[in-house]
Parts: sequence; structure tokens; C-alpha cells
Amino acid sequence: MNNQEFLIVLSNSFREFLNTGTSRSNKKLKPLHGAIAKDIAERLGEDYKVFSQGYGINKEKNILGRYINKRVDITIKTREGKDVCGIAVKFVMQNYSQNSNNYFENMLGETANIRANNIPYFQIFIILDKLPYYRKDKTIKKWETFTAHNIDKYVKLSKDNIDVFFHTPNKTLIYVVHIPDNDEIKTLEEYLSYYQVTKADITLTDNIYESFGNSVILNDYEKFMNKVYHTIKAL
Repeated sequence: MNNQEFLIVLSNSFREFLNTGTSRSNKKLKPLHGAIAKDIAERLGEDYKVFSQGYGINKEKNILGRYINKRVDITIKTREGKDVCGIAVKFVMQNYSQNSNNYFENMLGETANIRANNIPYFQIFIILDKLPYYRKDKTIKKWETFTAHNIDKYVKLSKDNIDVFFHTPNKTLIYVVHIPDNDEIKTLEEYLSYYQVTKADITLTDNIYESFGNSVILNDYEKFMNKVYHTIKAL
């Protein structure tokens, strides 16, 4: 799967979100997680088994962590069932600022738990470059943008030595995407209706962000997946 094909997968995932009306539904995850799982399975061949929603047996699997076992979005195992690596996937579509630090801290914790058990762990973080911030009554309080300030902690993460810091994923993909703006939208219902009708495709953002160190890849799915493949094959 190349970058253009990955954008099509993200567009399909976004449409599932529009149809279900909630970002918490597993339905939007299946086409996304399933496509990534299928891609890595085809790259690796028959010596490995890949588990994810939307692919194969349509089920996630646990990875043995150093402290606790962790159910991971995409799990790669040997044919004999030994854990090889895990890939976590997050697609953020709304209310980012209030959850930003929680997303990051949870990522650090789950990564440390798995990598401390000598199992490689990868992260895919996808976010709209402009996204609604909803009040409890589902009216839009404001429109948020994914800024240089938001990305600063990932820049610092990218410069970590992964051989020293086990909380740092082996590789992180940050994928910042765009849908056509409409600042006239005032509620979740209007948002869902507008984008269902327009059937807008997701594209890569035009925003420019600070350059990253070795452990973070920005907006290049193909490069990221090549790194995952070579890490697994080098084990």
C-alpha cells in the first residue's frame, strides 16, 4: 500500500465515522486497521500471522508485556504463536486539545510495557489538521488546529535514543490530514450531514512542521511500513 492508497483507506474510515456518528465506534477502525494489517501481512509472507479487526479472523490479540499483557490494534506473531511486534493506531477527529497529553502519556506507558519485554512496538498517529471541539451538548465551541506547539513533544520524542528509552516506540508515524473547511458548521449533526453529502476525500495537510529526528516519520506511510518490515526481518 502506497501513500495514495493509504489516503483512500483513511477516507473510507472517515466515512464510517460519519455513518455511525461517533468517533468511539469500532466500525471506523475496521477498514483502517484491517488495511494496515493486510499490507504488513502481504509484505511479511507466510512465516508470520497478523491479527487485527478488519483482517483475518477479525480479532485483536494480546502481546506479553513486561508488567501486564496488552491487547494491541495490530499484532504480528510467528506461525508458532510467538509475539514479534505490535502496531498501535490512533485516528483523532475531534476534541484533541483536552486529550492531547493523555494520548501522549498513554502511548509512552504502553510502549514501555511492551518494549521492556524485548518486543518492538510501533505507533501510527493520524489527526485532522483542523478539527471540531464539541461541548457536551454536541455544539461546536471552536475549531482547533494541529499546530507546531502540539507537535513539539513528538519532535522531542523523535530525538530519543530508542536503545536507551524504552518508552519511545521503535518508529512513530505522524500523519496529518485535511478535509475541506466549513466554518459555518455549528453542531455535530450539521458536521455529519455536511461531510456525508459532500463526500470529501482526505488529503495530506499543506501545513509545514518542524523536522523530526530518526524515530518519527511525518506523512510518509510507505517509508514507515518499510521500517516496520525491516525491523521484523532483522530480529
